[in-house]
Amino acid sequence: MSFSGPSVGSGGRTAGRAFEFGRTHVVRPKGKHQATIVWLHGLGDNGGSWSQVLETLPLPNIKWICPTAPTRPISLFGGFPSSAWFDVADLSEEGPADMEGMDAAAAHVANLLSTEPSDIKLAIGGFSMGAAISLYSATCFVSGKYENGNAFPANLSAVVGLSGWLPCAKSLNDKIATDEAASRAASLPILLCHGTADDVVKYKFGENSVQKLSSSRFNDVTFKSYTGLGHYTNPQEMDDFCNWLTSKLNLNGH
Repeated sequence: MSFSGPSVGSGGRTAGRAFEFGRTHVVRPKGKHQATIVWLHGLGDNGGSWSQVLETLPLPNIKWICPTAPTRPISLFGGFPSSAWFDVADLSEEGPADMEGMDAAAAHVANLLSTEPSDIKLAIGGFSMGAAISLYSATCFVSGKYENGNAFPANLSAVVGLSGWLPCAKSLNDKIATDEAASRAASLPILLCHGTADDVVKYKFGENSVQKLSSSRFNDVTFKSYTGLGHYTNPQEMDDFCNWLTSKLNLNGH
C-alpha cells in the first residue's frame, strides 16, 4: 500500500514523495473481538517481529495489526536506507520534524483501522519511533486533523508508547485550542513506558513527553519507568502493558 505526501487523504495519491509501506502482519483475537490495535515497530525493524511478541500476550480480545514502515534514506544514518515511519536526524524531541513522513504514517495507521467494525474499540501503540507515531496520531485525533489540514478519521480509545518520545511537542498547545480538542485530550488514555538505562531514546525524553502531555490537558496519562532497562522490553513492562490495556479498554478476558 502506498500513500503520498504532503496531502495525505484516505489513501489517494497526490503530488509529493510516495511512501511504499511493507508487509502488514495481523494477529487475530483468540477470544471475543473487542479491540483492534495498530502496533508500530521501531527504526530498522518490521511488523513481523512484533506480531510474534504480541501473539504471546494474554490479551485474547485484541486484534493486532502490525504494519511495516517504508524503506527510506535516513539522515541519522548519513542517508543509508532503513525501514522508518519518517526521516529522523536525531531520536529525540529536539530533532527537525519530518511532517510529511509523519502525516503519511499516521494516515496509513488510520486507514488500517478504517475497516474495523463500529463496535470495536480502536487504539494505536508502538515502540521507539513507532511510539513517536502513536503519540503523533494521538495529537491528530485530539485536534481532528493532520498537520497538512486533512481530517483524521479514526476514533481512538487508547494510545501506548514504549521507549519513545512525543514529536512536535512545542506546537502541542496550538493543537488543543478548541473545547472539543481539550475534551478529547482529557479523556484519551495514554500509557508511556521507558527504561532508565535507555541509551537510544534517552529516559529524559520519555519524562519530557509525559510532562508536556500532562501540561497540555491530557488528563489520563500513565508513566511507568523501569530501573536499569535499556532500549528494549522486559516481562514486567509487558505485564503492566497488558494490565493497563485490559483496564482502559474494559476487556473481559475471554
